Amino acid sequence: MADPSFFVGIIGNIISILVFTSPIGTFRRVVKNKSTEEFRWLPYVTTLLSTSLWTFYGLLKPGGLLIVTVNGAGAALQAVYVALYLAYAPRDTRMKMVKVVLAVNVSFFAAVVLVGLLALHGPVRLFAVGLLCSALTIGMYAAPMAAMMTVVKTKSVEYMPFFLSFFLFLNGGIWSVYSLLVKDFFIGIPNAMGFAMGTAQLALYMAYRNKKKAVALKVDDGPEGDEEKGVVHLMGQVELGQRKVPSLKKGTSLPKTLPSPLNGIGHIIKALSATPLELRNVMSQHERVRDEDANDDDEGRHTYPSK
Repeated sequence: MADPSFFVGIIGNIISILVFTSPIGTFRRVVKNKSTEEFRWLPYVTTLLSTSLWTFYGLLKPGGLLIVTVNGAGAALQAVYVALYLAYAPRDTRMKMVKVVLAVNVSFFAAVVLVGLLALHGPVRLFAVGLLCSALTIGMYAAPMAAMMTVVKTKSVEYMPFFLSFFLFLNGGIWSVYSLLVKDFFIGIPNAMGFAMGTAQLALYMAYRNKKKAVALKVDDGPEGDEEKGVVHLMGQVELGQRKVPSLKKGTSLPKTLPSPLNGIGHIIKALSATPLELRNVMSQHERVRDEDANDDDEGRHTYPSK
């Protein structure tokens, strides 16, 4: 009869590869628009390093085939994502990213492999590489804490997608079970943390999911709805780049209204999914524009156009 760890590892491979393929939609958009827009590149570089190191660890570990398959597939996908980002990133971003990739994914990874193969031997080699992989994975699993803090502060799950939290929960849980079966604590400790983080995120989602619906209803009618639509319009300007609007002069006619760059409920959701800092900046801008319009109206009441 086959070892239960093999079946658990196969399930873990499937779940992890699904997680690794999640950015495909993002990069399909990047290729279509020929622009990286505001997408961040650092997560792909760090994930490429992590999967590369875990692949090396799996090659060193006896019976580490399933570690090699999942992380080898992940490293290949991350390499494609990094290459696509480099192809469509602005020149300044590309140059900065190239330096980081060469330093981290090439130089540092090569140094780990060379030191591991030439300077370290036996159990010490496996311990050193496993410790490095575990520490890096713990750091990556700690990143979702920022999203959790945002949920607590805003009392909304808009900034923490359900399926991302759900797969974090599944992925951490299945690899924690695998680590117990194969008695590998380098795999177990970081994935147990991932399982705990996923559980906490799901608990937050259950606690605040109704608040999300309440926020969405405010967009419908009334003065508050009008203000939300103004925020949505301004978020469109943030996404597409600030447009230059002709300034008003006394005694001249109003400029033609610019068409809103956002239309439809899909764009409203996109606008509301901005970070709290972006929304705060947009709301401040909205207030300044409204105050300037009020001042212009007051001045217009005391100004008569020449005949």
